[in-house]
Amino acid sequence: MNGNAGSVAATASLDGPPRPIPSPVVDPPPLPRDRGWAWWLGAGISLAVLVAVLDQLRHVDFARVQAILPTSPAFWIVFFLAYFVGPAADWLIFRRLWKMPASGFVALLRKLIGNELVFGYVGELYLYSWARRRTEMTSAPFGAIKDVAILSAMAANVVTLVLFAICWPFLDELHLGVDPSIFGWSVAIILGPSTVVLLLRRTLFSSPRRDLVYVGGVHLARILVQNSLTALAWHLALPAVALQWWLVLAALRMLLARLPALPNKDIVFAGVAVFLIGRDAEIGTLMTMMASLILATHLALGLVLVLGEANEWRRRS
Repeated sequence: MNGNAGSVAATASLDGPPRPIPSPVVDPPPLPRDRGWAWWLGAGISLAVLVAVLDQLRHVDFARVQAILPTSPAFWIVFFLAYFVGPAADWLIFRRLWKMPASGFVALLRKLIGNELVFGYVGELYLYSWARRRTEMTSAPFGAIKDVAILSAMAANVVTLVLFAICWPFLDELHLGVDPSIFGWSVAIILGPSTVVLLLRRTLFSSPRRDLVYVGGVHLARILVQNSLTALAWHLALPAVALQWWLVLAALRMLLARLPALPNKDIVFAGVAVFLIGRDAEIGTLMTMMASLILATHLALGLVLVLGEANEWRRRS
């Protein structure tokens, strides 16, 4: 043993000073929970999610949802891939910014459920409280969460404006009964905040430029992948309609959903879908099924996460 060590040392001395061997990147262990304000904030948000789950459960017609569920395994694989694309993209981002451990994916799921069931950005507040309790991972999480949220909105705005430019001649031909000025106001509302962000980018963002480019790229990829998977899920549920039409509808759905001044977005989208594809009864059933299925997934996952966190609190108390 000593001889081997000596020969290694001698070799190192002949080749010059030994080079430090890079240590492998390992996930930092989470710090134990304390009873500081961050703990109580996270507990309060988890309680709010539980209340939202119990409230929404009263309005879900499980018999109707079960009656219209597809039986194709391929549909379920694609559906869950589309559902988890968002948290997976967030994990890639915070893995780079914070070296987030694999266990952080659960916190990102709680972030998604909080935003969907309680109100927008409550998930970011939960993620902030979660990160504040893990100072070995990051000592100042607010800046990164702020940057990621702003770039997410900007990426969606960029995709929306590109889709609007591509689809405008088509929307103009449909005669949907929407005042053209509404589209103009929507574009102006989208451009306004994005322009302000670009002008104030040096003082608004906290992360290095290279990280910001990475975050923006991941968000753009997430949007494209998620919409493509959604279109594929629609096609698997209603295979009589060609996939390319579902891709067009997915793009139009995102465009209409992101136009802030457009009223009755669901009605306008239904009109576009019937114009392109026909099958108005089947399209309506499909969209109802997808909305119910997404809500049911939010509720089931939210309940599991809250119960899991409650069990963790019980073991630590």
